[in-house]
Amino acid sequence: MDSHAWDARYGATDLVWGTEPNRWVVRETGGLPVGRALDLAAGEGRNGIWLAAGGWRVTAVDFSRVALERGRRLAAALPGEVADRLTWIRADALDHRPEPGGYDLVLIAYLHLPAEQRRSVLAMAADALAPGGTLLVVGHASANLTEGVGGPQDPGVLYSPGDIEADLAGRGLRTERAEHVRRPVTTVDGRVEQAVDTLVRSRRAEPAG
Repeated sequence: MDSHAWDARYGATDLVWGTEPNRWVVRETGGLPVGRALDLAAGEGRNGIWLAAGGWRVTAVDFSRVALERGRRLAAALPGEVADRLTWIRADALDHRPEPGGYDLVLIAYLHLPAEQRRSVLAMAADALAPGGTLLVVGHASANLTEGVGGPQDPGVLYSPGDIEADLAGRGLRTERAEHVRRPVTTVDGRVEQAVDTLVRSRRAEPAG
């Protein structure tokens, strides 16, 4: 889907993803020391807003004008210092060039691209990490096609923990967690089923000495 298709999707409903942050983002970043964060493909900003409320200075990047406008409105309704810690940038994740070494956290949540494009975004994300910084990648797993519910049904844009680790090989990061995780999803007929996500958390080494 291009930016116009996503504008249409966001414009067709109130909030596509809701206002609560993703559970894995909360679990994996809640204990990190606050600093500068980059939220790539931020959508309506639920994760970036949550990070900013916790003290992070967040750059939220998305190519959907409608999503970014909605994120700004959500942030404006919160205490002023939260909105002040957020910077919204309209850009495609494939084209955005963040400051090298400029971020203590880079978040990529549910960005699904063909493998070559995914590798390009991950390389840029790794380069954006400061020493000691964390890269968190969360998305619908390839295994979700056969073991879970929801998410894209195109295997070409899904990935496993091993795929992400391979994409990041040679980038100077240490894998801290690489696994499948399951979250409950309520279906349209009211049943609660499990979605399978890929979660990879990596860290750039601190300089020696």
